[in-house]
Amino acid sequence: MPDYVQIERDFLTEQRSLNAYDQALSLLGWDARTGAPKKGVEERSEVVGALATELFARKTSGRLKEMSQYLLEPEAAAQVSAVARRAAEETLTEVERMERLPQDEYQAFTTLTSKTESYWEEAKAAGDFEGFRPYLEEIVAYQRRFADYLGYDGHPYDALLHDFEPGMTVSTLDTTFSRLRDGLMPLVEQVKGSPARPDTSFLHAHFPKDRQRAFSEHVLRQMTYDFDAGRLDETVHPFAVGLNRNDVRVTTKYDESDFRTAVFGTIHEGGHALYEQNLGRDLAGTVLADGASMGIHESQSLFWENFVARTRSFWENNYDKLQELSGGQFQHVALDDFYFAVNSVEPSLIRIEADEMTYSLHIILRYELEKALIEGSLEVKDLPEAWNEKMKQYLGVVPSNHSEGVLQDVHWAGGAFGYFPSYALGYIYAAQFQQAMRRDLPAFDELIASGDLAPVRHWLTEHVHQHGRMKRPADIVAAATGEGTNPEPLLAHLSHKYQSLYRWS
Repeated sequence: MPDYVQIERDFLTEQRSLNAYDQALSLLGWDARTGAPKKGVEERSEVVGALATELFARKTSGRLKEMSQYLLEPEAAAQVSAVARRAAEETLTEVERMERLPQDEYQAFTTLTSKTESYWEEAKAAGDFEGFRPYLEEIVAYQRRFADYLGYDGHPYDALLHDFEPGMTVSTLDTTFSRLRDGLMPLVEQVKGSPARPDTSFLHAHFPKDRQRAFSEHVLRQMTYDFDAGRLDETVHPFAVGLNRNDVRVTTKYDESDFRTAVFGTIHEGGHALYEQNLGRDLAGTVLADGASMGIHESQSLFWENFVARTRSFWENNYDKLQELSGGQFQHVALDDFYFAVNSVEPSLIRIEADEMTYSLHIILRYELEKALIEGSLEVKDLPEAWNEKMKQYLGVVPSNHSEGVLQDVHWAGGAFGYFPSYALGYIYAAQFQQAMRRDLPAFDELIASGDLAPVRHWLTEHVHQHGRMKRPADIVAAATGEGTNPEPLLAHLSHKYQSLYRWS
């Protein structure tokens, strides 16, 4: 009989070694997006490609797969830890998927996408879709081939979804997103038809970057973000990255004529960071020390952004601080008027600046375009026109240039096809978590109004954070809420909140 205890030791040692490569790649990614010298793009991309290739080779060498298979044998159950067996499950799935990808193509793809993020930044700044188009065509071609290599039962896009939302399929998304879209569009029309309109002019007064940063740091601390295990930096496209639970970094984008971009963006990324900082200690160094899925990860960021920071209770506690730091921008603005203004609904062009009501329509649009690109019913050259048509259909607005249209997001430049659906799924999960949390914490609103957000974070840590990938996404949602993926709590939340604000009957 194999020595399962020794195999577990060797397996966990190898996991920690592979994790070192992951951390190095994450650090290079963070550096590239927070001010790394532009002249270093080519050589840095080669370094990223080399590290990713070595990681690929070690994962597919056969040794990791063999150890995983041993640890999953029935006889091993009584001798090895639950963490090792679950890590072996996840590792085996990942290795078997990687084995289906030709190593030379994987290396070329990794090198390409590490360069194209920088090219995308330049193209976005210039609104130059045609200049970026050849790179995107190459990325889409890779993704179509990868989908075929990986295999699928229903739709080729299913093969790409797995990396972001394990177990999710086009069939499920089509049904869920149809329910969400069909529920949202009448609510948007109710808002459009309401005579109630907030005054938002005061939101656009000059608000210095350094003072926005001070407020952002204040709120992150209130959320229990640990600055001894993290930091806040500036970037073009906000993100959070967790190297390990003791090094989780937040980035944001400042707009001195609209403080909401940075404040709500920082809170959103802070939600991601809290997940990473509160992963179970016993998962450290393993493949399990990560979010269960990007949908679950997005549920954490959207929970804090929309179900905490966009509430009146939150601003009861924080409005004085904002007024103080703004230097008088809101001096003559009543709290209720401010609350209405920051929750105004106005179909807009930019996803990351979208309001609660229309946000998911931005995601559904991108999902439909991605799916069409991968199945081959849409070509990259036709993407801007298709984008503009869907923007008009779902949101009633049309971009005047590609920077505020098809080039606005970094995801496709990074090769992250299959990622966008996670945003809308995360919003659905967040609403379900909020509904369940209100049952467990009846004083939810009072806690937020007092600035005592620790119980809120503790609930999330208990039900979501600590499990990492130890639990599957569907199991986390079911255990915390008692149901499967359900858009109705989100639609009910939006209907109740905005009926009150916009006063429709």
